[in-house]
Amino acid sequence: MSSFSSNFETRVANSHAHLQNVLEHAFQHTAAHKAVLVYDERCELARVLASAYRLCLPEALCINFDETAPSDILQTLATLQSGDLAILVQSTNFRLEAYRLRVELFKQGLKVIEHPHLGRMEGAEIDYYIDALAYDPDYYRVVGRKLKEKIDQASHGVVDSDGAQLIFSGKFEPAKLNVGDYSEMKNVGGQFPIGEVFTESVNLEDVYGRVRVFIFGDTTFSINQPETPITLIIEKGQVVATEDSTPEFDQVLTNIRADDGVVWVRELGLGMNRAFNKERTVRDIGTYERMCGIHLSLGSKHGSYAKPHIKRGEGRHHVDVFAVTKSVRFGDDEVYRDGHWVV
Repeated sequence: MSSFSSNFETRVANSHAHLQNVLEHAFQHTAAHKAVLVYDERCELARVLASAYRLCLPEALCINFDETAPSDILQTLATLQSGDLAILVQSTNFRLEAYRLRVELFKQGLKVIEHPHLGRMEGAEIDYYIDALAYDPDYYRVVGRKLKEKIDQASHGVVDSDGAQLIFSGKFEPAKLNVGDYSEMKNVGGQFPIGEVFTESVNLEDVYGRVRVFIFGDTTFSINQPETPITLIIEKGQVVATEDSTPEFDQVLTNIRADDGVVWVRELGLGMNRAFNKERTVRDIGTYERMCGIHLSLGSKHGSYAKPHIKRGEGRHHVDVFAVTKSVRFGDDEVYRDGHWVV
């Protein structure tokens, strides 16, 4: 047996174990409901996950996206009933119609697991991604809910960026959870891997100070890791200056200002996925967003929270940046230190 085939089989076995837990504990999927897997085989990670799902769901209907007419795929998905499961394993992002497929499936009342942009993960990143699929309900649900409680009760907060402090001087929006507990949610599922609690300042102008950024999302939606962390200087919720910036990051700020006018700091994201950190990175920014630590969004766009001075759909940019994080406090309570959540 070649080392390649052995490595592939090991990755399938690891994925199978993790996804079995996801299906059982997060989705509570049983044979009483149908399952449809739509996949492609354009990259190794897509092939690994498709094989793992076949092992998890031997009765599922499996559709190769590249060998099936879009109309036939949509017709098959349309036959599913509320509570059935749709799984999308995508090397890029499936385009079947004008609307986002996941949104349309949610409208049918389906449970949805989406794995987009898998082709961006190569080499060791494939193993990091697979590790990130591990589902520990006691960690995600217990710690996630405790973090939400701290956020919702706090009158202020501080992100200590190891030599810089970002101050949130007012209250936070009610925190939202992406921890695999859908019991209180309208939609069941979303993009995987999971692991995040997020909020933002009720009044964006209550945010000020400095924060050091070690990775940012570039114009290709990939992570960009400068040699030296970039310091953002923030006044009244807006990035007004930088230190140790790079041409690539300057371009990101230029693009935001051209479309949104100013660079707002919006989302305060608390990533919980312990498979990702400063050393264990993946190129896809939407996947790396779950990294255990703090990330912020730059730009006016944020669909989860309405702001009186930003009309819904008005902002064009939501760029994730990842903070060097020594400590995080909500009110008087420290919730993060030494690379871990400590609630």
